[in-house]
Amino acid sequence: MTNENFDAACAHDTNTWFDRRTMLRIGAAGAAAAAVVGFGEAAPASAASWTEKLGTLKIGYLPITDAAPLLIGKSNGLFSKAGIKTADPTLFRSWPALVEAFAAKQVDIIHVLMPLALQLKFAAKQDVKVLTWNHTNGSAITVAKNINDITELAGKTVAIPHWFSLHNVIIQQAFKTAGLKAIIKGEASADAKTVKLVPAAPADMPVQLAAGQIAGYVVAEPFNALAEVKGIGKILRFSGDIWKDHACCVTLVRGDLIKKNPMAAQAIANVIAESQLIIERDRNQAATNLSTGGYLPQDVKAIKKALADYTTAEYPKAITHPEWKSQRINFQPFPYPSYTVELIKRLKLTAVDTDKTFLNSINLKTAHADLVALGFAEKAIAKNGGNAKFGLPKSLTRKEVIS
Repeated sequence: MTNENFDAACAHDTNTWFDRRTMLRIGAAGAAAAAVVGFGEAAPASAASWTEKLGTLKIGYLPITDAAPLLIGKSNGLFSKAGIKTADPTLFRSWPALVEAFAAKQVDIIHVLMPLALQLKFAAKQDVKVLTWNHTNGSAITVAKNINDITELAGKTVAIPHWFSLHNVIIQQAFKTAGLKAIIKGEASADAKTVKLVPAAPADMPVQLAAGQIAGYVVAEPFNALAEVKGIGKILRFSGDIWKDHACCVTLVRGDLIKKNPMAAQAIANVIAESQLIIERDRNQAATNLSTGGYLPQDVKAIKKALADYTTAEYPKAITHPEWKSQRINFQPFPYPSYTVELIKRLKLTAVDTDKTFLNSINLKTAHADLVALGFAEKAIAKNGGNAKFGLPKSLTRKEVIS
């Protein structure tokens, strides 16, 4: 997709969150697609291999670096090497558009916000499974150049990409620490120390910031780096400096793939892990591939900055925890159970402009196993060099650290 076509696409579809109507559409799309023979569902002949019955894999994504493992897997021929035929990835502008296409079986594998995956599984009752994490960190709070502290956002408006996003959780955590309160209705007040949150498509955020329509936004890269490169904003805080090595986007597949073609699911997980190592080995080259391959339409300088620039010398205020030894964006596939549980707890405390009562009915003891296809990421890690190769502990356990 060219930059011109991308910009044209961005002029439409302003619905960036799931309301009841959207949830009903997703349910209807899933029901309509249930009888369709799709990816991983063809009845195999007795001698057919899993690759022969698989069909063509259709990837859906938003133009953010969170999608990089899927896109690098395609551009580097890793899916083909694994025996998986893939169509050219389809770019979507908004999360609802992507998820509705997924429910309707127009695409087979997507990267999606982890909180949105929870909503799909437990609120929309969709048969979905998280196969791997796509990355950790990879987002930031970007503000107008005249804002130097988060307290200066009082009385102003800040954009988020989705009510059910880690970004919404992160920004409200940052507000709480600074003595601010997020509101979703009415006007923000400096005296009351309130900040209004509004949903917006990621591609719209830099434009709105430059026009003075918002004072800042929290979103995935490279839209934060783009504001820096274009000189319209600056990084106030990195998301990974608030919640250490948090997941943002995960790889999501339908449950029938796991049940009917587990070998294909494992092959996909293996590709994700291998792609992550390729990105880690040469981030600049990965950025070039994402740009020249036509996957990400932003300035390649912004993509490179998003993948590589993260030093306390460059960001003395945006990085408050150098001891965490994180990066602006990291790449590893293992979905920590502790994160799933903590995320559900945090979402319960996060203001959203949609129904979240379903969170109260989730069993925290079984939530991770209900949502995640267990074992696939572990096998992918082992195939690609083991835990240490990805900077993971031997135990594959951790305690969530939030500042």
